[in-house]
Amino acid sequence: MPIHIRAEPGEYADACLLPGDPLRAKYIAETYFDNSVQRNGERGMLGYTGEYQGAPVSVQATGMGCPSAAIVMEELVQLGVKRFLRVGTCGGLQQDLQLGDLIVAVSAVPADGTARHYVGGEPHTPTADWELVHGAVHAAKELDQPVRVGAIASSDTFYDPDPGRHKRWSERGVLGVEMEAAVLFTIGALRGVKAGCLLTVSDIVIGEEFTRISDDELRAAVDRMTRVALTTVTH
Repeated sequence: MPIHIRAEPGEYADACLLPGDPLRAKYIAETYFDNSVQRNGERGMLGYTGEYQGAPVSVQATGMGCPSAAIVMEELVQLGVKRFLRVGTCGGLQQDLQLGDLIVAVSAVPADGTARHYVGGEPHTPTADWELVHGAVHAAKELDQPVRVGAIASSDTFYDPDPGRHKRWSERGVLGVEMEAAVLFTIGALRGVKAGCLLTVSDIVIGEEFTRISDDELRAAVDRMTRVALTTVTH
């Protein structure tokens, strides 16, 4: 049994959604799963397995940041999970993005220490699994959900001490900044499993002032993202 995900092989489905927030994992399981069973509660990192439209699926919280996400993903791999799809929030880095927009990440700038440790500090481009990217785009079309597809950045710092970093990323075409995807993509490649990432824009972090989505708008946007994610991993 892994140390942090206190479950046995077979108790998680082949496909698993990865929100950062444990309460979001609980919400997804209670709202969207049939026959939901809690599989983990260690350190408050809630995880559940159930069914979505007859297909087995799991959801497991990762916590915040690449170190925490790496532990969770490594242990889920030990338990037999094969497809991982992060469902998170991000700061928008392009002027034409709106609060609540959905991003499908293709690659992630590894502005974190964990992904660099995994590759020994060598140049590396953490990249999502194409099947999950392709599936998410098609699922969004089926659900009439507009998406943006492109690069994101994974940062170790939520409160970034470099005031110009977001602007530089924006000028390079990076769509949004979050804190986990780079290491998930890296571990996916190294362990031979599939990893992808969907993100809801919860903040706009460039321009004259910081803007934050309301709680109600965030809940609605996360619901839209979750339906796309579940359709992606169960079809």
